Amino acid sequence: MFDSRHELSEAIRLGETSLLELKEVRFTGDRIAGPSRDDLADEITAFANSRGGVVVLGVEDKSRDIVGIPADRLDAVVNFVKEICHDSISPPVEQFVLDRLSLPSSSGHMADIVKLEVPPSLFVHRGPGGYWHRAGDSKRVMSPEFLARLFQQRSQTRLIRFDEQIVANARLADLSESLCARFRTTRSDPQDGTFLTKLGMAAVSADGSVVPTVAGVLLGSEAPEQWLPNAFVQAVAYRGNIVTSDATTTYQQDAADITGPLDRQIIEATRFVLRNMRHPAFKSVGRVDRPQFDIAAVFEALVNAVAHRDYAIYGAKIRLRLFEDRLDLLSPGALVNSLTVDSLRYRQTARNETICSLLTRCPAPDEPWLTEGRAHFMEKRGEGVPIILDNSTALSGREPEYREIDDAELMLTIFAAHPEGNHRSMH
Repeated sequence: MFDSRHELSEAIRLGETSLLELKEVRFTGDRIAGPSRDDLADEITAFANSRGGVVVLGVEDKSRDIVGIPADRLDAVVNFVKEICHDSISPPVEQFVLDRLSLPSSSGHMADIVKLEVPPSLFVHRGPGGYWHRAGDSKRVMSPEFLARLFQQRSQTRLIRFDEQIVANARLADLSESLCARFRTTRSDPQDGTFLTKLGMAAVSADGSVVPTVAGVLLGSEAPEQWLPNAFVQAVAYRGNIVTSDATTTYQQDAADITGPLDRQIIEATRFVLRNMRHPAFKSVGRVDRPQFDIAAVFEALVNAVAHRDYAIYGAKIRLRLFEDRLDLLSPGALVNSLTVDSLRYRQTARNETICSLLTRCPAPDEPWLTEGRAHFMEKRGEGVPIILDNSTALSGREPEYREIDDAELMLTIFAAHPEGNHRSMH
């Protein structure tokens, strides 16, 4: 937006619009006295909640004079803006572009300014003064009706699902050629844009360009967390059966934030469990080492968590908790479309249709621990939950449990096999 200096200078000359806000920066000593932190936060919020826009710092908004920012103060202004985006807006505005530029002033000399480009967001943001949107050349507080409509548009209930939404500030070049090639067949269109659009990994934006979707960055980029900071698995292996706050006890055996494309997250999270689970010996059948958890069931549970979680909930990640007596897997989002924990074995529905479709095409890993013969990460729909329940019950003698937490999270508990107690005999 306003990519060239000439284009930006011309836009400044014409004045503020629905896509441009001008701000003079004033100092009192070393402190930024204006614009105020709250006012700038609300302006940024309005752009993020609308079609995006540009804030130019160093321009007097009424006269449109490019007054500039002292060169030795540019870093302070850039840090001021970053702090506002992260600390004064909820949820934080993570996607923005900051540039230091020199533009000709009305007097003919070159003046330094800071350009902040805010893309339209996937989320609904609240500034210090409330929920704002951009209307014409100014921001306005959203009416309750407007706010409700925006939440609906930017939530899982909209006609266009969240995983089909365009990711602002992402480009096709951000997708990995090798990751996308996994989904190609002999019938795929040779043109990348057309090929990715048909898969749902890209879509046509308002300006006619082809850009990645949420599903596209989640399965086609090396670092989807660059655009969706919550798209990762937080894994922790504990000593014992509870989380303790006792600082004198080293209760964490292992911990990792597992990032990358979704299929890699599934593989690495499964390896985390393999690396940290015990293999107790069962005396009743001689000394036979048996795993603490059925890895095929763990793999299925992770596939389901990654495929069906709600990526629209800001700041919510998948949480994997490994204890001596159980594995807890917490996935953001309530059950959808009238599903209940009791009907999970018998019914199927998808929150993220495009992600599920891509996982059915994504080749399964060639790993010795994946004993359930399969060609892709997701095979026949509806078989995942029965594998989780039946395999785990056969190993531990206790059926795994699903439960919803505050209508915001789905928790699966898989109970561990123990050396003594109820378990399946081996022959």
